[in-house]
Amino acid sequence: MLVAIVPPLAFAQAWDVWIYRALALLLIGCPCALVISVPASIASALSSGARRGLLMKGGAVIEATAGITDVAFDKTGTLTLGRPRVTDVVPLGGTEAEVLSLAAAVETGSSHPLAAAILARAQADGAPSLPASAARALPGKGAEAVIGDEPAWVASPRFAEASGVMNDEVGRSATRLEEEGKTVVAVFRPDRLIGLIALRDEPREDAADAVRQLRALGIRSVMFTGDNARTAAAIAAHVGIQHRAELMPEDKVAAIREMVANGQVLMVGDGINDAPALASAHVGVAMGSGTDVALETADAAILRNRVTDVAGKVRLARASMANIRQNVAIALGLKTVFLVTTVLGITGLWIAILADTGATVLVTLNALRLLAFNPDREG
Repeated sequence: MLVAIVPPLAFAQAWDVWIYRALALLLIGCPCALVISVPASIASALSSGARRGLLMKGGAVIEATAGITDVAFDKTGTLTLGRPRVTDVVPLGGTEAEVLSLAAAVETGSSHPLAAAILARAQADGAPSLPASAARALPGKGAEAVIGDEPAWVASPRFAEASGVMNDEVGRSATRLEEEGKTVVAVFRPDRLIGLIALRDEPREDAADAVRQLRALGIRSVMFTGDNARTAAAIAAHVGIQHRAELMPEDKVAAIREMVANGQVLMVGDGINDAPALASAHVGVAMGSGTDVALETADAAILRNRVTDVAGKVRLARASMANIRQNVAIALGLKTVFLVTTVLGITGLWIAILADTGATVLVTLNALRLLAFNPDREG
């Protein structure tokens, strides 16, 4: 309005010229390109990620992922295959079959990977099945059930020691197995230790490469595990990552909050125990093979169960934010140029129409480039 009336009234300029320029300026000021620049990039990024098994719940997750400085991995099922196998059964005063029978009875119905491995070994060895009742999980410790009117536990050696059923000799046996990178569980009754079971969960083939790729992106990595320090150190050395061991679910939450105070944190996990930590991080990522609770709590998911997809997700998020900045620059830049040329009378109404439409087309085409972005490509 001011452009249309001020020059004619104040400087006796021609009304038709300045009304024409005002109309052109009105078109140039239309924010279509600017309004669509961000949603177009976000939609393309979400679509590109979904096609490659990298799901993210909206633009806020993309923005947060692009700024990640630290990644915390849960060990079991994330950095490892999540398919542990029983390597050693150490009976104490009985037979291997008795140890496996009791352990399998306690673990019946559990969804934990260690429970599945124990049940598979018991079935393979033909261990007798025992009826169990009142079975329940002890987060970060193990599992408990009532068998033959007496409680029984399959739990960490640390919990068994706190229960008063471990002696020094058995403790040394557990330590030796743990130093080999194995997870050790104790099978015991209220007043006696029945035996030890050692399990090994192999690291994923791409775990070490994933940590290397994150390091190349300037991101620090750490492994969280409820295992003892010796087992954790063996796995961490193989993968090339820092580690924090003997963490209960609440300890993982505390560790995440500590990291959040010093940086932008992404947490990757797959189990029920990981859900609180996933919710506490800036971005929670669930592995596709994870539990429903983890998938529901997380902000994003990796469907292909590849650890390297964590780095790919960061690369896609960073490319998306760069694309958004490009779109905003294109929209504002074109508007600014043609605003000046319109006021000066260099360009007219038709050029303004083309500039407005052209800017919208340009930002849309630029956003669509993300559909061809390959997050697996480094550099």
